[in-house]
Amino acid sequence: MKTMLIAGAGKGLGLSLAKAFGKEGFQIALIARNEEKLQSMVKELQDQGIEASYYPADLTKKEAVENAVADIKEKYGSIDVMELSPVPTTAPPATAVNVTVENATAPFEGFVISAINVANSVLPDMQERGGGALLFTTGLSALYPMSMPGNIGIAMAGLRSYIANLHAELSPKGILVAHRSLGLMMKAGTGGVNDPDTIAEMWYQVYSEKLDGEQEYPKGVTPKTMVF
Repeated sequence: MKTMLIAGAGKGLGLSLAKAFGKEGFQIALIARNEEKLQSMVKELQDQGIEASYYPADLTKKEAVENAVADIKEKYGSIDVMELSPVPTTAPPATAVNVTVENATAPFEGFVISAINVANSVLPDMQERGGGALLFTTGLSALYPMSMPGNIGIAMAGLRSYIANLHAELSPKGILVAHRSLGLMMKAGTGGVNDPDTIAEMWYQVYSEKLDGEQEYPKGVTPKTMVF
C-alpha cells in the first residue's frame, strides 16, 4: 500500500483528502498540532475502512516534524505522497503600509518554514527512490498581490517561489511537485468547486494524471472573481 502524509491536517480539506486518497488504497498519516482533532479524524477514517494514524507536531518546529516523519516511516515504511496546507497564522491581515516585522514573521513561519521542514523530512527517501509527490495547497495571494493580506501575501509569495524551485529541480528526477492556489472560500456539502470533497478529488486527479506545476483553482479565477 502507498502512504500519504497530510501535513497541517484539519477537518476540512485535510479530512477530505484523506478520504479521497484512502478510498484509492492509500494509508493515511496525519500531522497537526491539535491531538484531539487528529484522534477524531482518524476514528472517522477507520470507521470507513481507511488505514490511518496521527502524529501531533508543530510544523514550524524542525525536530518535531523530523520525529513525526520518522515515526510514520517506522509504521508504514515510506511516504509516497505529501500534501501540505500551510499552518493558519495568528497574525491579523495587514495592508502593506501596516506590515510590521511581528505580523509578517508569523505567516512566514506558518507557510514557508513549515513547508521547508516537511519537504526536507520526506525528500531524501523520495530522491533515493526516484519517485514521489509533493502537493502544496495555498491561497490566491500566492499568485496575485492582494491589498488586505499584505503581510500574508509576503509569505505566500515566498512559498510559491520555493515550490517553483522545487519543481524545477525535482521534476527531472521523477518527483511530482504540484501547487494549487485556491481562489475561494471552502464550504462543505455544497458539491461545488468550493466543496472540500471536490477539491480533494481535484488533487487526486493531479496526482494520478501527473499534472505538475502551478495553477489557480478554479482555473482562471482572480481576486475579483473569487468563489464565496
